[in-house]
Amino acid sequence: MAYTMTPTPAGPVGSQYCVCKVELSVCGQNLLDRDVTSKSDPFCVLFMEVNGKWVELDRTETAVNNLNPAFSKKFIIDYHFEEVQKLKFALFDQDKSSMQLYEHDFLGEFSCTLGTIVSSKKITRTLLLGNGKPAGKGMITIAAQELSDNRVITLSMAGRKLDKKDLFGKSDPFLEFYKPGDDGKWMLVHRTEVIKYTLDPVWKPFTVPLVSLCDGDVEKLIKVMCYDYDSDGGHDFIGEFQTSVAKMCEAQDAFPLELECINPKKQKKKKNYKNSGIIIVKSCKITRDFSFLDYILGGCQLMFTVGIDFTASNGNPRDPSSLHYINPMGTNEYLSAIWAVGQIIQDYDSDKMFPALGFGAQLPPDWKVSHEFAINFNPTNPFCSGVEGIVQAYSACLPHIRFYGPTNFSPIINHVARFAAQATQQEAASQYFILLIITDGVISDMDETRHAVVQASKLPMSIIIVGVGNADFAAMEFLDGDSRVLRSHTGEEALRDIVQFVPFRDFRNAPKETLAKAVLAELPQQVVQYFKHRNLPPINSEPA
Repeated sequence: MAYTMTPTPAGPVGSQYCVCKVELSVCGQNLLDRDVTSKSDPFCVLFMEVNGKWVELDRTETAVNNLNPAFSKKFIIDYHFEEVQKLKFALFDQDKSSMQLYEHDFLGEFSCTLGTIVSSKKITRTLLLGNGKPAGKGMITIAAQELSDNRVITLSMAGRKLDKKDLFGKSDPFLEFYKPGDDGKWMLVHRTEVIKYTLDPVWKPFTVPLVSLCDGDVEKLIKVMCYDYDSDGGHDFIGEFQTSVAKMCEAQDAFPLELECINPKKQKKKKNYKNSGIIIVKSCKITRDFSFLDYILGGCQLMFTVGIDFTASNGNPRDPSSLHYINPMGTNEYLSAIWAVGQIIQDYDSDKMFPALGFGAQLPPDWKVSHEFAINFNPTNPFCSGVEGIVQAYSACLPHIRFYGPTNFSPIINHVARFAAQATQQEAASQYFILLIITDGVISDMDETRHAVVQASKLPMSIIIVGVGNADFAAMEFLDGDSRVLRSHTGEEALRDIVQFVPFRDFRNAPKETLAKAVLAELPQQVVQYFKHRNLPPINSEPA
């Protein structure tokens, strides 16, 4: 499931509940002075690249007579992890009241991806002129913040001595929670389950987003109504009361909060009417339901490793029919997969140094088979600089190795798992490892690979497998536990689904962005799931 979906108000709470909007704040420093008699009057314009063209999204107010402006107007953008979102910030000195940008003096610009900004949380960069030279000493600072209230409320409710509504038995009570809607009418937010045959019900604890229950305002009045369930839908009204989240939060495990359930009609008719029972708030807790973006803005780095299949079934790289043949355009399916995934992940790793490993080849000088070797032939430093570095090392190593076999995945999975295991010793949400394996076919060490994946599911790590060529990829689908839980050969179950498999052939004729989206769609959810399971909040998080 993609992580940008928002649930219905009473829907499940979890990684889907991520309204991924990012607010960007912009400041300028030492801007060029374009006015003769006074200082420049700067404003900032934000552009996004859409289909290769820069499209204006928004602009700030104008800061009068100011070379060091801090703009109060914020830019708000939908954030999509699985896309490269290119942004350009351009500053102008307002000269006329015209909306046309060519009417104003240009003060410099800066371009980057949204991923670069959110992974650093705040960046300061040099402003450039159209010719690529610095705009004097002009600098721009951009800070990112997620715009979503990620608080959730967990309520544990019970009832005591509720009115009896059924002639031949007790009531079957349930509760409904309402908040005031924009139109002044009460709007249903949550309905509990029905507890049969009791006047003293204890409902299961439930969790809803705080925004759903009270629009994030703990002082806002909410209404709780209690009914006796009838199978024909004509539920009998027992009673109601109004309260607020702030009031309910007074309930502690040892000191529940008791609220009288009132039936207004009965109250009017009967002089000695007290109530129609008591509703008890046993506990009320507000916590934060952290999103992927919270972890990234909190400083979590995504550590990217590539594993490349150099087995003989790929064919001789000098032969145009080989999957490793680099065509006159300078690419092949292996390189396309590296680019598609790497160009997005690289924004989330501050040093952009990525280990690139190969498997299934014989290496010089003794031509022994290796199932985890550095493609730059430097075992003590297998790191390549950026995606370009991986591509260069890959092209350079092809003539020097002999394609062989078998296709063993487990050594490379265990290699990355060792680093992921070291990261867990920090007890902080600081690193998450992503292994991209690109392969042409059938796994030879299936038992060992299943075992390696099950062990890796306990670690901060995910595995992406891209299948190239036209082989039968049934074994890969088996590792991708979307339809059932993966088990090792000993029967141990994977703690969570960490493998995402896609066959490259499904994307041969699609735009390159489509492959990245398919491959990375599950990753944010996997990151959140791991850190939540370990009860690790983002490094720089505020209490709820």
